[in-house]
Amino acid sequence: MSDAAQPTAAEVRAAAEAVKTALDRHLAAVERRSGEDDPAVYEAFNELAAAAEEYDELLYDRYDEVTPFEIPGSEDALPPYTGPEEPNALSVLIRRDYSVVEPQRLLAQAQRVEAVEEAGVVTAGFDAASGTVHGALGVLFGEFEPDEIASRHKEFGLEEGDSTLWVTASDEPAEAGEWLEAPFDQADTHQVVCRFDVSAVFDDDADDDIDPDLTDPLEEDEALQPHQAPRP
Repeated sequence: MSDAAQPTAAEVRAAAEAVKTALDRHLAAVERRSGEDDPAVYEAFNELAAAAEEYDELLYDRYDEVTPFEIPGSEDALPPYTGPEEPNALSVLIRRDYSVVEPQRLLAQAQRVEAVEEAGVVTAGFDAASGTVHGALGVLFGEFEPDEIASRHKEFGLEEGDSTLWVTASDEPAEAGEWLEAPFDQADTHQVVCRFDVSAVFDDDADDDIDPDLTDPLEEDEALQPHQAPRP
C-alpha cells in the first residue's frame, strides 16, 4: 500500500475501540442468550468478527503488524436454526463431484451394463450410448444408485471431489415437482438441521498439523490415503 493510502493512526485507534465495543456487546449477548442458537449472539459474533478483521487490516496497513486472532469465516457458517421444533417433513440434499480420470474404464463398465440387458434393450434414453463418455455416464447412473457409484467410483474410472450433504426440516412436504429444476436454490439455510462437507481442503489442513517426526512408520501408508467420511 502506498503512503498516501495508508490509514492514519487515529483510524487504527478508532478500529481498536470498535473491537472493544463489539467485544462487550458479544459478551452481553452471550450472558443473556435464550438458547444455543440465539440470533442475538449470532449477530454479535458477526459484528465482532467484522470489527476484528477491520482492525487487523488497518493495523497491518499502518504498522505492518498483525493480531494473534484468527477469525473464522462467518460467510460459510450456517445461520441459527429457525425451523419447526417438531418438523413433519425433511429434505436431504446431496452433491458429490467427480473427475473422469480413466475414460476407457468408464466406457468399458457402461458397455458391460449394456451387454447384459435383455433382448438388446439398453438403459432407457441411452441406446448405444456407451461409445461416448457422457453417454456412458448416463448408462451407469441410470443403472446404479448414487451411493453405489460413490462406493465403487474407482471401478468406474472416477475420482472423488468435494461433497456436501444438507438435512433440512419443514412443517409440510414440498409440492410435487416444485424444486426439481434447482434443488439447492429452494433450501432455506435457517431450516438446515445439520450439514456435512467433505473436501480435499480439509485434508490439506489436517496434513499441515502432522509432525512428520511423530508419524508411526506402520501408519504411513494409511496417513497418505485420502480422507473418507461416512457415507449417508
